[in-house]
Amino acid sequence: THWKHGGIVGVFGYGGGIVGRYSDVPKQFPGVEHFHTVRVNQPSGLYYSTENLRAICNLWEKYGSGMTNMHGSTGDLVLLGTRTENLEPFFWDLTHDLDQDLGGSGSNLRTPSCCLGQVRCEWSCYDTQETCYQLTMSTRNEIIAASYKSIKFPVPMTACRMPS
Repeated sequence: THWKHGGIVGVFGYGGGIVGRYSDVPKQFPGVEHFHTVRVNQPSGLYYSTENLRAICNLWEKYGSGMTNMHGSTGDLVLLGTRTENLEPFFWDLTHDLDQDLGGSGSNLRTPSCCLGQVRCEWSCYDTQETCYQLTMSTRNEIIAASYKSIKFPVPMTACRMPS
């Protein structure tokens, strides 16, 4: 591979959500010398409306490559390939026009994720959607600001009863 981790690249006030990537052979591939990845926090239970998905994809066509990875290991929507100078305008439109936020990355606490829980499962032991929402809101600064400098861990939740 000819990708090297980009180190410090991101948006103002955030320590996560952006994974910096630069090509180590930019002259061979001038169109992708920057190819940063953006993680967008998923809605609870991964329920997207078609309008919301269309708006995110249109925004990514405007500022990025248009390529997506539907979903990373934590459930974040992963948007592949943009240049450094596009990060701030993309972030502004994402947070102000679409009312969405970046997910966790780097040394940050990962974005909490959960199963559909009581929404789809009659055997669910607790409301995973509400727990995930409350956990996300209470740890938001750790997700975006890298307060856990050397800790990187996911927070998955499932409401299934364990077999006895």
